[in-house]
Amino acid sequence: MTQTILTGIAMVLILEGLAYALAPSLIERMLEAMRAMPLEMRRLVGLSALAAGVAMLWILHSF
Repeated sequence: MTQTILTGIAMVLILEGLAYALAPSLIERMLEAMRAMPLEMRRLVGLSALAAGVAMLWILHSF
């Protein structure tokens, strides 16, 4: 289980690193857009991403 968690963290770091390496200006614009959003909207976006991730894991592990 620890190996699975570390693999997941490594994959997130790889994807984050790619985004910053390939499109740094896009990341800056996205951060500016996030700053302009109300706090509740940012919270809703985070909860939606969390729910999507949990749903994806649940679907993948059910096969």
